[in-house]
Amino acid sequence: MAGREPIAIIDIGSNSVRLVIYEGPARAPTPLYNEKLFCGLGRDIASTGRLSEEAVERALAALARFRVLCDTVQVRRVRVLATAAARMAENGPAFLAAAQAACGCPVELLTGEREAFLSAAGVISGLHEPDGVVGDLGGGSLEIVDVRGDRAGAGLTLPLGGLVLRDMAGNSPKSAAKIARIELARAPQLQELAGRTFYAVGGTWRALARMQMVDREYPLHVMHGYQFELKRGGFQRMVERTSPAALKAIASVSEARRPLLIYGAIVLDEIVRLGQPSGVTTSALGVREGLLFEELSDAERREDPLLSAAAELNQLRARAPQHGEELRTWTDNFIASFGVPETASERRLRHAACLLSDTGWRAHPDYRGAQSLAMIAHAALQGVDHPGRAYLALAVYFRHEGVAADTASTPLLGLAGQRLAELAKLAAALFRIAYPITVAMAGVLPRAPLLCQDGAIVLELPGELAPLASERLLNRMRALGKLLSCEAVVRAG
Repeated sequence: MAGREPIAIIDIGSNSVRLVIYEGPARAPTPLYNEKLFCGLGRDIASTGRLSEEAVERALAALARFRVLCDTVQVRRVRVLATAAARMAENGPAFLAAAQAACGCPVELLTGEREAFLSAAGVISGLHEPDGVVGDLGGGSLEIVDVRGDRAGAGLTLPLGGLVLRDMAGNSPKSAAKIARIELARAPQLQELAGRTFYAVGGTWRALARMQMVDREYPLHVMHGYQFELKRGGFQRMVERTSPAALKAIASVSEARRPLLIYGAIVLDEIVRLGQPSGVTTSALGVREGLLFEELSDAERREDPLLSAAAELNQLRARAPQHGEELRTWTDNFIASFGVPETASERRLRHAACLLSDTGWRAHPDYRGAQSLAMIAHAALQGVDHPGRAYLALAVYFRHEGVAADTASTPLLGLAGQRLAELAKLAAALFRIAYPITVAMAGVLPRAPLLCQDGAIVLELPGELAPLASERLLNRMRALGKLLSCEAVVRAG
């Protein structure tokens, strides 16, 4: 958005070195550029105690490249973080000095506790009211921390990152399982996990999520907020029965990460066995986003990330952004007058749908529904789970295609579930009445209330708007009435 200055975060991890340039600190930050290089700094560190010269050379070359990219984007603020491999290595201090020279910025070496806290802050920033335990699995370590709403507990770091665990176990999955079981027994956070959610952060666990998505033909290819299916036999079995050819065909699972999948699966299996969580949810947000979240004011941190992101898309793409705000109030008034049962979570989703309802108008009229469905389902939204994403995409799809147009959206209907699918059609039916009388312009809806009066749905059109009472509008009123099993009329004049 206008007025923001880009900020870059360089994350020197045990497996990869990554640069992310964000549009600026915001409640729902948007990456402008994202690049990573697998360097393997933590490879063999458990046995040698040192970072390999080859890995160091690759990392320093990446950091020099990242510096040039930041200069190209005219980034004034660059934060550089280093994690487990640099903490553990005998030659870590020398590497950090060279890294600072390569990127031209101070390098902050995170303690395990600090890394755990930032991972938890990233989850808090990106998921709605989290309650459970965050686990951030890197190449060198696993950070574990309890989260409840907007609060994070004390963090713990364990030597269970994929590279380190493989090295400690002598490349033996059987030995790795024993090591993971012993180390995780030290985590008091897991003793409080039963019946709550485990939030999985880190590239290896995201790769496991992608594998499972492909295996179950999951309809929405979005990592953030994905809920793992906890199958009998566990994740290790899923990795072992996936052929190398099938794994290679999953483009988003990089070749450099494939050897570590079995170790990430082993750790996740042991966490599920020991902690007995109600579910495992993937978070694409972690340390970097936690650092940005930390920089926000208290008021900004209290903002709803979903509504913030929807408001930005509304501001950028809608014909008249104020119309989306008026649509929230207009639908609020109708829902209250009719007495539609609606939870606070469902109301929040409806508000986001109002803000997103006109974001696809520039597409060709024949494809607005399909393009809106794809755009919203895959948008960089935070603070929303996958059923909620499906609701938002369906509400705008039905707004363009009509509430009876189920065929093209069947997979997302199943993901939303019956309740949210019905509410998406209701929201769409309301949108389909609003837009023909407003042309997506602000200032009209406050003069044209839609309310339940004497057991009927009534749209009031004052004298200057009376000519809008067309057959098309009446048909859309009837469609709303059919959904709610109620008479629907237009009063004009």
